[in-house]
Amino acid sequence: MSAEQGVLIAGGEERPADAAPAAPSRSRKPRWKRVDRQQMVWRAIDPERLIDEDHPARAIWDFLGELDLSRFGAGMRAVEGRPGRDRSDPRVLIALWLYALCRGVREARALDAWAQYEPGGQWLLGLGRINYHTLADFVSAHAPALDELFVQVVTVLMDEQLVDLERVAHDGTKIRAAASGVSFQRQERLAECRRRAEEHLTALQQQPEGEMSAARRQAQQRAARERLQRVRRAQQELARQQAEKAAAEQAQVRASVTDPDARKMRQSDGGFAPSYNAQISTDSCSGVIVACAVSQAKEDSGELPPAVERIAKNTGQTPKQVLVDGGYTTRKNIVAMPEGAPELIGSLGENRSQNQQARRGVSPEFYSERFVFDAARHGYTCPAGKFLSYKSSKKLVGATEKHYRAPASECQACPFRAQCCPQAKHGRLVIRTEEHPKVAAFRQKMQRDEYRQIYRQRGPVAEFSNACLKQKRGLRRYLRRGLPKVRAETVWACLSCNVAIWIRRVWKTRRRAAA
Repeated sequence: MSAEQGVLIAGGEERPADAAPAAPSRSRKPRWKRVDRQQMVWRAIDPERLIDEDHPARAIWDFLGELDLSRFGAGMRAVEGRPGRDRSDPRVLIALWLYALCRGVREARALDAWAQYEPGGQWLLGLGRINYHTLADFVSAHAPALDELFVQVVTVLMDEQLVDLERVAHDGTKIRAAASGVSFQRQERLAECRRRAEEHLTALQQQPEGEMSAARRQAQQRAARERLQRVRRAQQELARQQAEKAAAEQAQVRASVTDPDARKMRQSDGGFAPSYNAQISTDSCSGVIVACAVSQAKEDSGELPPAVERIAKNTGQTPKQVLVDGGYTTRKNIVAMPEGAPELIGSLGENRSQNQQARRGVSPEFYSERFVFDAARHGYTCPAGKFLSYKSSKKLVGATEKHYRAPASECQACPFRAQCCPQAKHGRLVIRTEEHPKVAAFRQKMQRDEYRQIYRQRGPVAEFSNACLKQKRGLRRYLRRGLPKVRAETVWACLSCNVAIWIRRVWKTRRRAAA
């Protein structure tokens, strides 16, 4: 057909060549290109182009290349020149876990799935895959090597002038265990649980082989053995706790059949829950965690001396000053702290004496601070003029309490009895505390403005590390059970925090300088 004759349009109609295009009919729908998700696609992927040159995964990989990871291969039977299946490279596993923890991924199954589509995980694995069992076992299978890795990281940060040990803030935080409160049972209940666990394991072992597959039967037997082992551990923990308690308190002791190492501890909301006590020591220079540990202690007071030893062991130096809160500044710790380094700086705590007197109904004008001490007569004179003579003494750690009491007959006849001692059956009692010289010197030191200013640095340093572990790393509840595995989980989280500081303060700075 020639141009003069026109063009053929849809429907077989002929339109002149110089005619304007016809407007689309309203009855006809536009044709869109559909997405076919059923079609399989072969695609060439360059792993090196998955992430940018300044990606954190590359930084972690480069950082681990400078460290000695040979201890993670101790006991490996698959060696060159001998038959056996190759094992996953520890450098890949460490880098993958550190990168995942920096992104808030903590569970092995989630990491296995996440690393298949996340570009950083794909690059670290080279588009490969590591079974989640291998990922989970690696976290807690190399405790000595993990401790050595932590020390190496701290040493690198010290060489980069990010740790000076001028001031180290130490604090503890309660992290919930992978157990519930109802899992805590008494001795009689634990014996019943053990009997049932043994019967269940025996029934599984005697089950005919044809009823289920071999893999499923082995999995059920393994779960039954682990259950029985946890119950036995709970009985051992219960016996150990009962040995530490008085005879009247032994019947009240309980242990968890889910996580025998866990203890019920008070939480920040005032309630109690199965938990562990994580102890974190943070250098104030750049917020580097220089030491960490996990204990079963419900109180923090006994954790200060071991913390100072861990810092010295990891860094080879003793910090000049240690900043702690009121939970650590007990008389025992003040007296036990050696002369010189480290210098203890902490809170004096609230005035508990006034709070206790207020709860007993004592009026402020009759607080013990209002009583006048007479050294010549070795006694006190109350605001109403009554004399309280010396009665007895009580030796404490770092102090001596001396008790002074008024005659009961005078207090009963006193018109101010309702304001002075409304609940006392005997005469009014006043306790005078004579503290150890080191304790008295510590109190005087903490009254000075310069030390108060230094103590104000504790919160931003120590509390920031705790918040980073709980908020960014998700360490509000442990995923694993048992003190060794829980400790390894804590070390991994602290490692990721320190590596993140190295990336931010060293690696990126070097790249900017090179650019």
